[in-house]
Amino acid sequence: MGNIRAPFRSQCDNSHAMDARFPPSSTESPWLPFESRRRARDEKREAVLRAAVQLFLEQGYHRATLNDVAKRLNITKPALYNYFRGKDEILFECWSIGHELVDECIAETSAGVGSGLDKLRKLTIRYAELMTTDYGKSLVRFDLRDLSEHNRKTVQTAKRRIDRAFRDYIAAGIADGSVKPCDPKLAAFAIAGSLNWIGHWFQPGGELTGRAVAEEFAIRLTDGIAKGTTRKKADKPPRKGNASREDRSEHHTRTAAGAAGQSKRTRGRLR
Repeated sequence: MGNIRAPFRSQCDNSHAMDARFPPSSTESPWLPFESRRRARDEKREAVLRAAVQLFLEQGYHRATLNDVAKRLNITKPALYNYFRGKDEILFECWSIGHELVDECIAETSAGVGSGLDKLRKLTIRYAELMTTDYGKSLVRFDLRDLSEHNRKTVQTAKRRIDRAFRDYIAAGIADGSVKPCDPKLAAFAIAGSLNWIGHWFQPGGELTGRAVAEEFAIRLTDGIAKGTTRKKADKPPRKGNASREDRSEHHTRTAAGAAGQSKRTRGRLR
């Protein structure tokens, strides 16, 4: 009998040893839920875009490399290919985010009330303020020739939609009497051209805030075509760089909130 129990005892001892080496599996998965994993991926993708657009603006698109982007994010260059196929795709994505923000400005302006001049000035302010942000600057600082042919056509089509919005508000102003008779096409070119240039010279932390520049430009650029007395805000001195914390917070919150999550959506209307 003792010879029969000894092997059994030995097997039990081995079983306990194995249990110590391989603890019972937990029912809780070490992987995050699908939604959490997708959110984490999207956040990393957004971080790549933010770092890339900053470097493109600082160094120029051709001088900035994917190695530079990876270094700024403390990751390896191959890790970037988990999110983008190449630098030109990142460039187009940065532009796409900027354009979606413009689309939102136009949609909100069109949905609002007011004369053609009111809407023109509202869009001018929003567009000018966007030109002081990184994604806004990407609309005017990068060369379309660096994009693929398909993406280049997409950009050109979208640019025409922006131009059409300015023309339509000017034409509406002429029709309702808030804007003097003029050529909507030339007037739109003059206004949009001046606003686009903000993206080249504006630097944060300067004498004027982005909002102050936007409000001043809205008056200066529309005064010549406006009917009647319109100089309400222009008579006030523009706000300087030491604008209240609330003003700065409102500006950054609005622009950041508009940009956050833009690259997460499939851009069917752009492609």
